[in-house]
Amino acid sequence: METNYYELYSENLNRVMPIKAYGHAGKPVLFIPCQDGRFFDFENFGMADAVAGWIDSGRMTVFSIDTIDAETWSNQGGDPYQRIRQHERWIDYITREVVPFVRSYANEKNGWTGYPGVMVFGCSMGASHALNLYLRFPDLFDRCLALSGVYHASYCFGDYMDDIVYLNSPADYMPNLPYDHPFIAEYNRHKAVVCTGQGAWEEPWSTRALDECFRRLGIHVWVDYWGYDVNHDWPWWFKQANYFLPYLLD
Repeated sequence: METNYYELYSENLNRVMPIKAYGHAGKPVLFIPCQDGRFFDFENFGMADAVAGWIDSGRMTVFSIDTIDAETWSNQGGDPYQRIRQHERWIDYITREVVPFVRSYANEKNGWTGYPGVMVFGCSMGASHALNLYLRFPDLFDRCLALSGVYHASYCFGDYMDDIVYLNSPADYMPNLPYDHPFIAEYNRHKAVVCTGQGAWEEPWSTRALDECFRRLGIHVWVDYWGYDVNHDWPWWFKQANYFLPYLLD
């Protein structure tokens, strides 16, 4: 497997941020680690090995990045106003800095031109961030794989709500999307999978709330509920990733 490591200075976060790329061709996939995760978690927790067939065959190239959750979602004792604005700077880092880098890399490796769509993929809180990116920026992300996420900002921000928290809480903003919003047509040209188990440490209630919203708005998202023996853990995410990738990479 071809791997390449980069350190890019982020103007939005005022720091050097690492990115590791896995692959030599195919669909660009942005991997968001679990809560407080680092770029190397994709490899160290075994996901790189689990999906190696898709990478080595040239079907996809994965770009794994750092979270800053310790400063934002996990920082329960911090000022929520500042926490969520720091998170939004991380969103800007992804959309304004990472995505152009990923697109340029994909174009060079594949011999493409233009602005290829990016798949965003995550597990646990990585799934929460992934689905939020997909729903907010359909011009950038045309595929999404969200495994075992929680989609209510109240999970980490409690009763605090402002306009930026709202922008990062799909369970709050999606029910208010008008039936004629142009994003709906874009979502329906794309492909997304939202999956949760129903076993230990899973939170399927959050997925169910969004599922109902997608159905009401006519948004085509594959929402899948796995069994009561399916726990919130890497071995299940390996199985789920390989189950859904044929659909998303088709």
